[in-house]
Amino acid sequence: MTIATILETKRRTGDGTRADMVLSLHPDASVADAVAMLAEQRIGAAPVLDDGRVVGIFSERDVIHCLQAKGAGALTQRIGDVMTRAVKSVAPTESVIGALSLMTQRRIRHLPVIDHDQLVGFVSIGDLVKFRIDRIEADAAAMRAYIQSA
Repeated sequence: MTIATILETKRRTGDGTRADMVLSLHPDASVADAVAMLAEQRIGAAPVLDDGRVVGIFSERDVIHCLQAKGAGALTQRIGDVMTRAVKSVAPTESVIGALSLMTQRRIRHLPVIDHDQLVGFVSIGDLVKFRIDRIEADAAAMRAYIQSA
């Protein structure tokens, strides 16, 4: 299975409509604004875009490092000054296992999905693990049904 499959699953909402928007931040946004968005949306990270191009990722870890370094003054910092700049990304054609391996090796929890230099999605390790577990459970159910029908 590929990352494109994960994105398609994430885009389907409970009411059958599609949710194609990827939440993102701008480098000039404040840490306070970013923290508010992360909390409101109940997410752990967001890509940072400048002119539609991914220039970083801002995550809960960045908040902690910023607070440790600057104290309460961290909330007025620009995202561009405190974000993670060394962005690893995957293409929609990447396998789920390949993406999980990259996340494990690099000790990261979020990956932008980039196709032709454009952000087309954002996946978390939780998205990928959930997908793998769902597939394993479906395979097990199919195997039980096959054995019982014999």
